Amino acid sequence: MKKFTCVEDIGDLHRAVAEALDTKRDRFRFTELGRNRTLLMLFFNSSLRTRLSTQKAAMNLGMNVMVLDVNQGAWKLETERGVVMDGDKAEHLLEAIPVMASYCDVIGVRAFAGLKNKTEDYEERVIEQFIRYSGRPVFSMEAATRHPLQSFADLITIEEHKRTERPKVVLTWAPHPNALPQAVPNSFAEWMNATDYDFVITHPEGYELDPRFVGRARVEYDQRKAFEGAQFVYAKNWSAWADPHYGEVLSRDRAWTVDAEKMALTDDAFFMHCLPV
Repeated sequence: MKKFTCVEDIGDLHRAVAEALDTKRDRFRFTELGRNRTLLMLFFNSSLRTRLSTQKAAMNLGMNVMVLDVNQGAWKLETERGVVMDGDKAEHLLEAIPVMASYCDVIGVRAFAGLKNKTEDYEERVIEQFIRYSGRPVFSMEAATRHPLQSFADLITIEEHKRTERPKVVLTWAPHPNALPQAVPNSFAEWMNATDYDFVITHPEGYELDPRFVGRARVEYDQRKAFEGAQFVYAKNWSAWADPHYGEVLSRDRAWTVDAEKMALTDDAFFMHCLPV
């Protein structure tokens, strides 16, 4: 595997989930697999769970791990192509990538969407440069449009707890004071669409996701109706995707908060979220 940025990169999904669950039962069975190999974890943005879980996973494989907080513990890096280097950034990413790659065998990159320019965000300009120029396998620890590690873990969780072969899974928008990227909901939708689940997305009008990620999911603007019979409810906020409001907060409607009354409409659903609530 040369890269892991989306569900297509993982190959046979059923096999991947089975192998992950098998490894979870015996976490130290592959401690020699990463011997004398080094993982470089690069963070252009903050992280807690992804940082710790990825580092621990690498340690369980016997790997050496290097962690670099870009623009904090190193020179500030310019990521845009063709700019004049006369600002506060001492080095260009294209110059830094070969240097970083020379010290490692695998690279993990975390680089969020800026939410200012949809074209730039959805071209994944940061992680794509690592894939193109590092000569190393590269995986996403959350990029501008996807968070594959999160979604793989979410899928594993659903497989562990589902009570029927084809559970109803609902991705619901929830209020948040700040403008958040679409990476987690995009990715969750992509991975759910790769299964045979009954998958529903519910959100206020104006918060439609990129149709490429919505896929075959049913979109329901009535949150209560969407919750009926659900066995898993995944709550996440995201900012607007559609122009001319890309990256904007259109509503902070607290009526979309998931509460006990709404969960009572479900089929005793599990509540899921990628952060503490």
